[in-house]
Amino acid sequence: MSAEVVFVDTNVLVYLFDADAPRKQVRARAVLNEVADSAIVSTQVLGEFHVAVTRKLARPLAFEQARAAVEALCELRVRPIHEGLVRAAIRRSQASRLSYWDALIVETAIEAEAAVLLTEDMQDGQQFGGMRVANPFLQAA
Repeated sequence: MSAEVVFVDTNVLVYLFDADAPRKQVRARAVLNEVADSAIVSTQVLGEFHVAVTRKLARPLAFEQARAAVEALCELRVRPIHEGLVRAAIRRSQASRLSYWDALIVETAIEAEAAVLLTEDMQDGQQFGGMRVANPFLQAA
């Protein structure tokens, strides 16, 4: 997987800090280590990550821990969201069963020429053009 461009969705990153899901935490660390050289995230993912780890975890991170985590994630390749992606996501959301936010992830990953989208929010094996969705937690649940 590491030779391909891999787009990493928010949920994979959140599990790095979710002590209440230890198997998924271990799996998220392994997956991120495996794809670190080819991983891409978006500004959307970074923002969602910050909200999730500070407000949605049963044991949320302190602000400084969350800030440091975002800083570390900024070392990955980061794709900005722009108006063309917003328009494409609206079209994809309207034409499919994806939420706007998931459609924006898909469109950003496609624009980044990702071969794989790592997420547990979409169907494992689903294809969007030449990009495949992979759920790295199917065996870790």
